[in-house]
Amino acid sequence: MTRLAVFASGRGSNFQALAAAARKGVFPGRIVLLLCDQPDAGALAVADAQGIPARVIAGRRPGGRLGREAETAYRDACRVAGVEWICLAGFMRVLGSTLLAAYPDRIVNIHPSLLPAFPGLDAQRQAWDYGVRVSGCTVHLVDGGVDTGPIVLQRAVPVLPADAPEDLAARILAEEHTIYAEALRLLLTRPWQRRGRRIIFAGEETDR
Repeated sequence: MTRLAVFASGRGSNFQALAAAARKGVFPGRIVLLLCDQPDAGALAVADAQGIPARVIAGRRPGGRLGREAETAYRDACRVAGVEWICLAGFMRVLGSTLLAAYPDRIVNIHPSLLPAFPGLDAQRQAWDYGVRVSGCTVHLVDGGVDTGPIVLQRAVPVLPADAPEDLAARILAEEHTIYAEALRLLLTRPWQRRGRRIIFAGEETDR
């Protein structure tokens, strides 16, 4: 059973969905640690209710990149807990070389758009403002950029004429709650390799 840590900054709905999926055996992993950069994050209450150990490690300032000392503390906390993979779930920080080197190609993020469209903050409103007909969500491996890592799985979501940005965000979030666990199941159960920017799962090359 793969040992997972989740990093979160907010209410923790994706964290809660991942914890539920792990209990149901959707993917062969167990969440053993939650790390937050915000002491008032709702994810902390979710961890308490789920009996998952949690810790707050604040950075120097809200948002932006983790400072070197904070990133080292995140890495060390994961090592102590025996963490093998890290899942970012609404974690509003950009990771640096310390964590990326400690967990190469084993840090995953979910983003509420069909990347590479609309990276960064408030992606749902970006999509709505742009007037796209289709948006969605993306699970990707994490690199040193902002939502720039290789794509693992994507799910399209229609943008309806009567949508407000909040309606679109809610529809995308519902898909996030299922696609993240599906992506972890693929990563943890199927042989795969990274070729440049592509994630190739065993058997895909023969699929037509």
